[in-house]
Amino acid sequence: MPDKDATNGMAESRYARAKAILKLNITLLLILALLLAACHAVTVPSPTPRAASPTLKVMAVETFLADMAQNVAGNRLTVSALLPYGVDPHSYEPTPGDVAEVADSDALIVNGAGLETFLDKLLQSAGGKRKIIEAAAGLTSRETREGELVDDKHHEGDPHFWLDPNNVIKYVENIRDGLSQVDPIGAMAYAANAEAYIAQLRELDAWIAGQVKQVPENRRLLVTNHESLGYFADRYGLRIIGTIVPSVSTGASPSAQQLARLVDRIKETGVSAIFLETGTNPQLAQQVAKETGIKVVTGLYTHSTTEPGGPAPTYIEMMKYNTRAIVDALK
Repeated sequence: MPDKDATNGMAESRYARAKAILKLNITLLLILALLLAACHAVTVPSPTPRAASPTLKVMAVETFLADMAQNVAGNRLTVSALLPYGVDPHSYEPTPGDVAEVADSDALIVNGAGLETFLDKLLQSAGGKRKIIEAAAGLTSRETREGELVDDKHHEGDPHFWLDPNNVIKYVENIRDGLSQVDPIGAMAYAANAEAYIAQLRELDAWIAGQVKQVPENRRLLVTNHESLGYFADRYGLRIIGTIVPSVSTGASPSAQQLARLVDRIKETGVSAIFLETGTNPQLAQQVAKETGIKVVTGLYTHSTTEPGGPAPTYIEMMKYNTRAIVDALK
């Protein structure tokens, strides 16, 4: 038989060990709980990018400018256009609704360079203060090339910089800087978006150059409704022979003598087509075409994009559409 005292001693020993293990486990659990609490106390959730204020209202005058600006703004801002689709900014007359829209804006993106002749009156009527971002700031107007028929009285400088994608790089930089002043927190996002869009513009430039190369050099001749494609022609090796309206604005009117000079010039050079932008009255162009035997190409999108479902809903698609139309007519 086991000794009773020995048995009791063994039992007490096992009890003591169990008690010690239980105490150790409790201590470990307490330490673990404290560590978890400490970790939870110092953990800070990763910051999410702050969106611009929903009340920040940015507008662009023309639809093509709104598209450029939206590419720079990304998802931080929504940029709306003041002018409706298809409207000629040269002759636009603002409505009371336009005045109210501008009055409520924080920033207004304009082409500048004399394109929006209505702008001063509009801003005066709108009152208040807003950031004016001039997209064409820093660009120099082209000089008239030899052989171009121009009415010096109406040639104040060509504002159609955007019809050369390389000039639009400057537009994008100006828009980027302007939006960064209006919304400093978004400056890094605007810089990244601008860089990505500039890469697309460089690709567009190379694409247009490749398309124009399909046209024999002796056929790279342009007659347009008014002086709008000068920068396009300079960049891609085309020549402006003349215009129906010898001015950078559609608001001027040609004289009979000027039209006669254009007819003679077309016959001398062998121009194959007259190019008109959307919304242009084709009557004078058709008269010139009848006298010279050349065709009239209508429907270029030079001053406005189309609605989203149209053939030129963005600036890049607008330029591609025009390039295809010009190249197809000249080949």
